[in-house]
Amino acid sequence: MYLLVNKVKILCQDVTYHVEIKGKGKPLLLLHGFTGDHSTWDDVVNKLSQQYMCIIPDILGHGKSDSPKEFERYAMEKIVTDLQHILNYLDVSKVHLLGYSMGGRLALSFAVLCGNKVETLILESASPGIEAQSEREERKHQDTRLAERILQDGMDNFVEYWGGIPLFATQQSLPDNVKQKITEQRLRNQPVGLANSLLGMGTGVQPSWWNELPALNIPVLLLSGEYDQKFCKIARIMDEKLPNSEWKIINEVGHAIHVEDSEMFGRIVSEFLEKWRV
Repeated sequence: MYLLVNKVKILCQDVTYHVEIKGKGKPLLLLHGFTGDHSTWDDVVNKLSQQYMCIIPDILGHGKSDSPKEFERYAMEKIVTDLQHILNYLDVSKVHLLGYSMGGRLALSFAVLCGNKVETLILESASPGIEAQSEREERKHQDTRLAERILQDGMDNFVEYWGGIPLFATQQSLPDNVKQKITEQRLRNQPVGLANSLLGMGTGVQPSWWNELPALNIPVLLLSGEYDQKFCKIARIMDEKLPNSEWKIINEVGHAIHVEDSEMFGRIVSEFLEKWRV
């Protein structure tokens, strides 16, 4: 069945977001990771849009959305407010919410700050931030250095570097055409957008939500890849703290589960959403 993709530009306070909507049914908001855009969800959306209205924005600083020059505009709480504007514009009062990595941190932030707008929460390879102040400061320094690298070295050098970090090592076994598509998509981003995303909503500067997890009563699905040991550990601790969660480890994949095994990912997400479908 062919489903029309609606592409819209939505003004959120002083910035404009590119948002794509595909499918009909209960709203499902999908939030991509750092260096991604709406297109990174294509394979998953092709499945989920048969039953859900998939709302897929380019997060600020990414894709076809604006890339403001002031990094303060990228603060996590401000991006959460932007998402509220997007949902209000689309006349959507409540959503199922799916976020990957950076988008997972944003999704959790939205659920904590706007819990009455979230039906269920699905977090893929995501964290609630960093609890210890010393570790937060170290991560801020790391992200600042990375932001400077993006601006100084340019997109070609940065994308080559980023694709080679250990976090994405398991993607080296993907078909060449898939790896090429990932590289081309990353290159379409603007250096200032990616740099300011790190400075404004990076893990070191966002609020830590660890203490908020026990009060988050909505159904939560935590997904982590077998080869991504860091985020398996984070997911295990999150699962212990959340009152209404389930955690699944996906075999033979790393950090970007929806990229490395989109069919399995789509099936697990569909089953979870169907269980909580009202």
